Amino acid sequence: MNTLAQLKAGQLAGTTRLDLSCGLTEFPREIFELADSLEILNLSTNALSQLPEDLHRLVHLRVLFCSDNAFTELPACVGQCAQLSMIGFKANQISHVPAAALPPLLRWLILTDNRISQLPDALGERPLLQKLMLAGNQLAALPESLANCHNLELLRIASNRFTHLPQWLLALPSLTWLAYAGNPVEMAVDVAADDATPDIPWAELDVAQVLGEGASGVIRKALWKPQAKPVAVKLYKGTITSDGSPLHEMQACIAAGLHPNLIKVEGRVVGHPNDQAALVMDLIDPSYRNLAALPSLASCTRDVYAPTVRFSPDVALRMARSIASVAAHLHRHGITHGDLYGHNILCNEAGDCLLGDFGAASFHAKADTLETRALQRIEVRAFGVLLGELLARVEGEVRDELLELQKTCCQPDVMARPSFEEIEALLTSNQHH
Repeated sequence: MNTLAQLKAGQLAGTTRLDLSCGLTEFPREIFELADSLEILNLSTNALSQLPEDLHRLVHLRVLFCSDNAFTELPACVGQCAQLSMIGFKANQISHVPAAALPPLLRWLILTDNRISQLPDALGERPLLQKLMLAGNQLAALPESLANCHNLELLRIASNRFTHLPQWLLALPSLTWLAYAGNPVEMAVDVAADDATPDIPWAELDVAQVLGEGASGVIRKALWKPQAKPVAVKLYKGTITSDGSPLHEMQACIAAGLHPNLIKVEGRVVGHPNDQAALVMDLIDPSYRNLAALPSLASCTRDVYAPTVRFSPDVALRMARSIASVAAHLHRHGITHGDLYGHNILCNEAGDCLLGDFGAASFHAKADTLETRALQRIEVRAFGVLLGELLARVEGEVRDELLELQKTCCQPDVMARPSFEEIEALLTSNQHH
């Protein structure tokens, strides 16, 4: 984090990234002295409600973060920044998004947790748009012009007011990661009762160190005393994340049921002193590691793999088959994962893997309707992307059938993609060759 004092003393000349979070109520004009170099400007967690009209003077600005501020509209001046491609205004009080606020090179727009009920048609005139985060607003519709956004891959519209998903949305050629939980369209789906999940009193848990923390909650190690069993406890935060509501995530985790490539849910916690929602889950063996790291600002929608990661053909095939199998299982249960990515997969050296993080999961009808098929085949594209990432890191010969499968899963015609049942069958027959 940089300081205002450093900026004012001219100590930050030549800097490409500036992070200022110090209770700012207005934009420090000294920032313009960095115009020759500044590419990333992060003014999140301040008390700003306006940006200067001449913001475009920051000619190299590519990334602008202004989350957790007091904006009531997306500032129009943002749209004048010629190089700006990534904009984040999460958790403000924005109710108005003017067309003028959308820069021509817009690729990644985060407006999560605001008060937006309408978006401008101009949004569909941004051909590079790839990632659009709109969870936790008041939207009942999207501009139909978005049907032109053939590069749009990741869309988050959870916790809004959608009563249906438009046909054009389900036909977008590149849509890959979709989250729509917590909308009337999803709540109309009859979710299987989760009475089978036992209640585990908080008092029966001896909670110890933090194992990990994500947007939706904190995972801690614990001892489940009556069973004398070490477990993991996920304590959910109540706030809206970029994917949606953590409580929907918890519901999806329970509804997913049992599968060898899912982390087993032991029960839900009752009697937490602060009434915090929590699940008790199996503790994962420390030999398991994340398959990939989260996308970077540069990679946008693609995971980042360590440069040294390589797989034998057998291990890659085993992982692909496991993920296809667990995805087929979820689809049979009327769940789309919404975030099928390497960074949400834990694996060990042998290629055993576990799919985690249900933060973007949504429920759909179990009946075989056109809408259900489309939703499932959007997720098949995510598998195709993942399969491509695995195959690119295989040491040795990759079978033609696998390269062909990867292409078929990612083809632009959504309905022409195979189902996970078909993918699993193909990978199983490959495994026995």
